[in-house]
Amino acid sequence: MIHLDTSFLILALAKGTSEAKALRRWLAQSEPLTMSAIAWGEFLCGPVEGDAVELARRIVGEPIAFTAKHATEAAGIFNASGRKHGSFADCMIGAVAIAAGARLATSNLADFRRLHHPGLVIAPTSD
Repeated sequence: MIHLDTSFLILALAKGTSEAKALRRWLAQSEPLTMSAIAWGEFLCGPVEGDAVELARRIVGEPIAFTAKHATEAAGIFNASGRKHGSFADCMIGAVAIAAGARLATSNLADFRRLHHPGLVIAPTSD
């Protein structure tokens, strides 16, 4: 299973990007794809057009709700990673992926590499 980060989904919906190619490959391989409600909310903040929202909804299905268990995990990641300003949403997105045992697809590798958690696995987007 692969959880999509906001940055990845935005670029995956653009023709010709490496993210679009990876998304097509995963869909062809019937790889289960989803995302957290946190990332979904960021995606909806746009700017995004209605057609893109519908397409994204078909790709990821119902976003995974953020729970108290996720909040505890996210806080632990945030604290272990140096409490960097602006990184808590990434910690939340990472916590949902970790809890699901999913790899995380992101276009902001630096943002997630700085999060210290052995369970956070970044999905490779190239062959």
